[in-house]
Amino acid sequence: MESLVEDHTGRQRKVSVKEKVDSFVPWMQTKLRKGCTKKNLYRRLPILQWLPKYSTDDAVGDLVAGVTVGLLVIPQSLAYSNIADLPAQYGLYGSFVGCLMYIFLGSCKDVPMGPTAICSLLTYQTIKGMGPDHAILLCFLSGVIQLIMGIVGLGIMIDFVSGPVSSGFTSAVALLIISSQVKDILGINGGGATFVNMWYNLAQDIQNINYSDLTLGVTCIVILLSMRMLGEVKIGPEEEVLCTPTQKLVNKTIWLIGTSRNSIIVIISGIYAYYVQVQYGEIPFKVIGYIPPGLPEFKLPPFSTVQNNVTYNFFDMCGVMGQGIFVLPLIALLENIAICKAFANGKTVDATQELIAIGLCNIGNSMIQSFPGSGSLSRSAVNNSSGVRTPLGGLYTGALVIIALLFFTPCFYYIPKAVLAAVIIAAVVFMVEVRVVKPIWRSKKSDLIPGVATFIACLLLHLEIGILIGIGLNLISILYHAARPKISIDIHKSRGGVEYLLLTPDRCLIFPSVDYVSALVTKHSVKRGIPVVIDCSHIYGADFTAAKVIEILTQDFSKRKQPLFFYNLKPSVVAVFEGVQPKDFVVYYNDHQLDHLLLTHTVATLQGKNFKTLGNDLK
Repeated sequence: MESLVEDHTGRQRKVSVKEKVDSFVPWMQTKLRKGCTKKNLYRRLPILQWLPKYSTDDAVGDLVAGVTVGLLVIPQSLAYSNIADLPAQYGLYGSFVGCLMYIFLGSCKDVPMGPTAICSLLTYQTIKGMGPDHAILLCFLSGVIQLIMGIVGLGIMIDFVSGPVSSGFTSAVALLIISSQVKDILGINGGGATFVNMWYNLAQDIQNINYSDLTLGVTCIVILLSMRMLGEVKIGPEEEVLCTPTQKLVNKTIWLIGTSRNSIIVIISGIYAYYVQVQYGEIPFKVIGYIPPGLPEFKLPPFSTVQNNVTYNFFDMCGVMGQGIFVLPLIALLENIAICKAFANGKTVDATQELIAIGLCNIGNSMIQSFPGSGSLSRSAVNNSSGVRTPLGGLYTGALVIIALLFFTPCFYYIPKAVLAAVIIAAVVFMVEVRVVKPIWRSKKSDLIPGVATFIACLLLHLEIGILIGIGLNLISILYHAARPKISIDIHKSRGGVEYLLLTPDRCLIFPSVDYVSALVTKHSVKRGIPVVIDCSHIYGADFTAAKVIEILTQDFSKRKQPLFFYNLKPSVVAVFEGVQPKDFVVYYNDHQLDHLLLTHTVATLQGKNFKTLGNDLK
């Protein structure tokens, strides 16, 4: 393959493939040299920013927070495996490598990487009951997509998910997760991909309720919600600095009990189940069962699998998972960015770096047989309130999970499924964002439309379809407002006493809106029959279509011998309009020029002259 280049004598010569290959190396070296600057290195490895300043106080804060989050993540990860319809150990597998990798890559100190309720539900809907191999491949593909999005700077995509759409999606997810756990509270069979399917399947098996599971599950929900309120109780003065040492100790103890409520409930219920088996020979409620001890094998994710004697290659597996492969990474990013913003204290969140971080974390998790994860809002809140100082808190969280896998998996056998369901329900019930409806209604009622539509669509359809519907409605709203700018219309008098019609568009003139603006200008100008001024103070851009419409508009005004003036038009927009050489295109920038233009028009009208040279009067 050859191409032509011009040499110094002006003649063209062919460039060989070897020369192209040889030139590629210097080009790549230049790119790498520009990318490997100190500034970029500090952005892509945030650990370099805080590690040199690490102190003893930071170490203590990270240790306390890391251990506290570790006590929370173990029961949560077991429960989230149940949401994803996977064996319990897969949640634990995804709770330590991501934590450790995020220490080096993460830009937010409060984010503990691992399984989340939203990612677990999306995994369940995406893999369609095909088992762990599909979930592990989904984790790998999600990480690759997130990494690519981060490298090419597609973090901007989250800007197309508005607050109401995000609230509608989160609320629907919360109801779906609660519905998915009702079967374990009742001790019956159930499941389904949508809200209606879940409750239909529950109704089909409702006659087989296990009252031991029901009693245990409801009791645990009540206790967990009560302990959550207990964590907010304080004795003594409101300001901590005014409390006595005893009061501080008691408050810290109460807070720790409230924060560790999931671990406390899981441990006590596991001991109770073991006691019942020893005492009576059998356990009356369903338990997790056997969990393989030890750490998972480090290996590449499966690119083919066998299910029910049917072999699925890579493309078959991707075909089963469908569009969920692309939706899940975006939702995971959205969840992670929401956490970063919640704890950023006004600082800018680097969405690109977070994409790279969670992408590499998911790729790493797929190597140890995990399903997709992200930052968890509940664990992040605990992390923040525990006094975490840096991402190094993830080291202690990951270490606790590793210890649990190495030494305590036999104890997990006796954990009742109803208790894990209670843990999930008590956590996600607060994700239903009812409180945002009233402020949205007071602020802008039309914003409720995409939010409510997303909520209903996510309940009735698959989550990925629901969120796409919400984003689509957002885009339609944006396009509608772009195509229908608001235009204020007023009649003014110049200092010379000449009346004119002032029209002020509130945004740029581009192809969706320019015909609408032109029709509106024509309608009111013909009706009034007086000079027309278009105030262009808010017009910062225009395109070729707008220029052609303006050309036609100025021609129409010229034929009617009705003046049309453009006020305060930006030079860049003037250049666009003048590219099509419109007739009688007049721009002015102050009131004195307008007075002169209007008086000139009045005089020309009285003298019966053709009014064609106003633009030259300003030069």
